[in-house]
Amino acid sequence: MRSTEITPDKDGEQVTLAGWVHEVRDLGGLVFIVLRDREGFIQITLPKKAVEREVFNRARKISRESVIKVEGIVKREDKAPNGFEIIPKTIEVLNGSSAPLPLEVTEKVPAELDTRLDNRFMDLRRPKVSAIFRIKSQVVRSIREFLYEEGFIEVQTPKIVSTATEGGTELFPISYFEREAFLNQSPQLYKQILMSAGFEKVLEIGPIFRAEEHNTTRHLNEATSVDIEMSFTDHEGVMKLLERLVAKVYADIIEKCDKFLKILEIKLEVPEVPFPRISYSSAIEIASKSQEIPWGEDLDLQALKTIGAEIGGFYFITEWPTKIKPFYVMPFEDEKISKSFDLMHGYIELASGAQREHRYEKLVEAIKAKGLHPESFEFYLKAFRYGMPPHAGWGLGLERFVMAMLDLGNIREAMIFPRDRVRLSP
Repeated sequence: MRSTEITPDKDGEQVTLAGWVHEVRDLGGLVFIVLRDREGFIQITLPKKAVEREVFNRARKISRESVIKVEGIVKREDKAPNGFEIIPKTIEVLNGSSAPLPLEVTEKVPAELDTRLDNRFMDLRRPKVSAIFRIKSQVVRSIREFLYEEGFIEVQTPKIVSTATEGGTELFPISYFEREAFLNQSPQLYKQILMSAGFEKVLEIGPIFRAEEHNTTRHLNEATSVDIEMSFTDHEGVMKLLERLVAKVYADIIEKCDKFLKILEIKLEVPEVPFPRISYSSAIEIASKSQEIPWGEDLDLQALKTIGAEIGGFYFITEWPTKIKPFYVMPFEDEKISKSFDLMHGYIELASGAQREHRYEKLVEAIKAKGLHPESFEFYLKAFRYGMPPHAGWGLGLERFVMAMLDLGNIREAMIFPRDRVRLSP
């Protein structure tokens, strides 16, 4: 039985519980064990005169974080947490824990992030850390439910590929039998091919790999991307879908994860739709308050912080220069500007999207303009010669989304086992 299944109304009933020993308090003639399971805490109370001597003596010797099984009687007790306690008949140690612990689970003693990640199995026992991943789980569920309701088909595309999605060198090479292959940066090319196949709306939630030598609080080398692609729409259509998805996820988290938000001491509000939209040109004008950015250059961290401080919350930066976007992004009639957007939260980029170039000749020209070779993309280009509809899409970084939602200081806190430039274990 889980802790949440027991209430004061079960006074006098016999129950069986299992979990970890969070704390032991020995007051001489009275011992308290705080038992922790996935859902919460329960107080096990052992008055020396009310329980068997063997059970009492065993309880005094149990080390913290040992796994135990308890059979006992529920006793209503207003002073106890949750309004009841358990008077045990038996306590069985299923697996004792060594001492000292590598990490303090009660959260009374703070630990550095590296220490926490080195001992992630223990770190995840901490209620606040566990709460992050319970919320993240609901985020993924809400995204899926929303997109399924919108008519999307979930797909799985290859993570081992022969060609870079966007060109460049930020790839992890791997040995693939007699030749070289790469871990995929994005499902972009494959989800576009599926538009030619007539799937019309596709969704993928899966890992992406970027061999970027960043060591910042907002970059990972293996992350989770939520990707969609839609036929017969443009960049505006998928922007509207994205902001509605964000609002729906927030509403679901507020409704279904109240317990975990309270553990994290966070109060969320559903963001108002539509989100503000500013053009790239307007963005560099705002950024000029802290630095000059020539038109056509990307926005660095300082620029994004200046923009985020002025706008705040969720907003889109639209109409990016074509030359700094991937080859598959469609330009406007003024080809210097592209039908692209980034979804921002403060200074953090959460998602990037665009209307795609669906015209074969234009796409080949764009590939060549980026200094790439069309023959390297033949598997992709082939789909554009036989009836590719207009389409658009985006990719949303799941960990960044959770990081922004829960105001986490480091993206590594939103990944159970993060992979960055230096961390390959656990």
